[in-house]
Amino acid sequence: MADDTTKAAGGRRGVLFDVDGTLVDSNYQHTLAWWQAFRRFGHDVPAAEIHRAIGMGGDKLVAHLLGDDRDPDQDAELDATHGAVFSTFWPGLRAFEGAGDLVRRCADSGLVVVLASSASQQELGVMRGIIDADASISAATSSSDAENSKPSPDILQAALDAGGLEAAHAVFVGDSVWDVIAAKELGIPTVGLASGGTSEAELWDAGAVQVYKDIRALLDAFDDGPLHALAEPSSSAANP
Repeated sequence: MADDTTKAAGGRRGVLFDVDGTLVDSNYQHTLAWWQAFRRFGHDVPAAEIHRAIGMGGDKLVAHLLGDDRDPDQDAELDATHGAVFSTFWPGLRAFEGAGDLVRRCADSGLVVVLASSASQQELGVMRGIIDADASISAATSSSDAENSKPSPDILQAALDAGGLEAAHAVFVGDSVWDVIAAKELGIPTVGLASGGTSEAELWDAGAVQVYKDIRALLDAFDDGPLHALAEPSSSAANP
């Protein structure tokens, strides 16, 4: 299975997937949940600014949007309020078209699949159910696996460790500039998706090695894309 294929290619090879905005259509629900959390504590933060910060960890997002002169004692309550409001959206969340198929395609190609998520364990369980490809997922991370959140690379290092992978033999699929920045710190190339609301141009400018409209576009171009090249390094070298 995957281990035999990857060892023959010179080491385990794998793909790390961000979840929110990449596999699951949830970025705008996160934006609204943060907006309501800020309003609860009297902060009038425009939704557009919140959306542009989605992809950061909650602690980084609050500091980024409210600044250093905020009351840091509110940070934990803001994060908890966001989580509570976001949980009300769980029943209506859906995976992007082709998300489960892409996860299965990667695993069937011999790639180790790891979900690189900073969600809580409970939220991660909900997301895995929505993606509906658990048999093809080798490992997953949650908020308890990293001390520092994105754009720090901690959660991606935790995902590499969980999958038994090295950065040189991995690709990250994400939807925000914060994803790209975090992956660059570890030398992991990022495939960017515009499905989370960040433009293709911004993802290119941040340093993504390839950008697609969404999961379906990435899946449709799989045989000519970076994930297939990772899974089949010898054939891609022979056919550049």
